[in-house]
Amino acid sequence: MNPAPHTVRRSGLVPAPVEDVFEVALSTPLPELYRRRWGPMPPIVSVRDQQGEWTTPGQTRIFRTADGGEFEERCGAVDRPHGFANRLTVLRGPFAPLVGVVEESWSFRPQGTGTEATWEWNLYPKAAPARLALPVVGRLWRGYAGAVLAQLVEEVARRR
Repeated sequence: MNPAPHTVRRSGLVPAPVEDVFEVALSTPLPELYRRRWGPMPPIVSVRDQQGEWTTPGQTRIFRTADGGEFEERCGAVDRPHGFANRLTVLRGPFAPLVGVVEESWSFRPQGTGTEATWEWNLYPKAAPARLALPVVGRLWRGYAGAVLAQLVEEVARRR
């Protein structure tokens, strides 16, 4: 039986309609949206093996991070404009000994004159003992998520 995941989430307000925020979050190339480093959490630097737009459940792609990490990402669900979900398998890099799989989701809902964007990660430890390190990974991820949400605000503003 797999150990239970460690769940982390971060939300932010984006001053734009839900539809616009959804489209930017889903369609912006990963190295543009996930370009900021936060502490030891690296930016995404490249993507390969993606066929067409990232909109079809079951699609896969491989992305690399600046620290040499490599992840296989599988599109799980797209519910336009409410959210989307992906499954990340950690292939190599600093987090590989700790995390086997990440189930991520983005959700979007109207909030005042803008959109509340929420990014969530369910981190599944590679092995039961690795679960002890996941709260630290989660704290680091929350800072990184804040940087990604700030980049999302910039990307939405740039496209408007």
